[in-house]
Amino acid sequence: MSSDAVTLVVGDEELLVERAIREIAAAAKAADPETEVAELSPGTMEPGRLVELTSPSLFGGGKVLVVRAAQDLGKDLAAELTAYAKNPADDVTLVIVHVGGVKGKALLDALTKQGARKISCPKITKPGDRMAFVRAEVRAAGGSIGEDASRALLDAVGTDLRELAAVAGQLVADTPSGKIDGAAVARYHRGRAEVSGFNVADSAVEGRLGEALERLRWALATGVAPVLITSALAQGVRSLAKVGGAPRGPAGAKNLGMPPWKIDRVRAQLRGWTPDGVAVALSAVAECDAQVKGGAADAAYALEKAVGQIVQARTGK
Repeated sequence: MSSDAVTLVVGDEELLVERAIREIAAAAKAADPETEVAELSPGTMEPGRLVELTSPSLFGGGKVLVVRAAQDLGKDLAAELTAYAKNPADDVTLVIVHVGGVKGKALLDALTKQGARKISCPKITKPGDRMAFVRAEVRAAGGSIGEDASRALLDAVGTDLRELAAVAGQLVADTPSGKIDGAAVARYHRGRAEVSGFNVADSAVEGRLGEALERLRWALATGVAPVLITSALAQGVRSLAKVGGAPRGPAGAKNLGMPPWKIDRVRAQLRGWTPDGVAVALSAVAECDAQVKGGAADAAYALEKAVGQIVQARTGK
């Protein structure tokens, strides 16, 4: 097996998992722009599907195949993955995503023994590790930040890595010197206490269009960056997808990687949603995210449109 033919992405830190997948796909596309990216999950992966997807294409081109939630695969499908990994196709990059832990560990052990590359994405829970994450994000964006400013940023933003990453990049972009101090953090977050992106997201996924738009406009008026609002919208809709697709009971809740209060809240928000509606909302958020990060001429319009599409996806009206 070549070093990059099969990659295990192990852990439940969602941002790090998504980054790992994105980087693998980007590397494959850089080598072959015609590369396709396809995803499988235990619910869509029937026996023989892996062989079908990894067979040579008549039209050529490579493929990145991402298998999600591999810990939930049954014995037969896990065996099929292990057998394929012994002799992977030359033009296929297989990415197997596993939350870690005991469930499905035999699959991890077998693939590791066969030489699969492993990328660890453990949940970041310690304050010191979050501070190190913030400083690394700022450095990656070309800036620098001291310990006091890092702590102030954590106090202002919270523990969500997606929002921390977005804020770190935005702060560097908005600070001419690139040196982030406590004053820069305070300026950037002035007014965030009134309305945050998460308030907007909660109203949208609960179908309250007028309230969501009012909160969105107030958030923008008080200085909340558009990228933070798209991040919150994305997290809100992804939470619907995760909780909606998980089995009920302690085992399902454990695999979600959310505190019990959060799971209860999302389950309440799921009332009125269908799987198709969630898929539509995910698409709307992805489009908005691309527009905002791509420097859309009117980020506020892109956000208003996304909020409307999310509410419509829920209500069907």
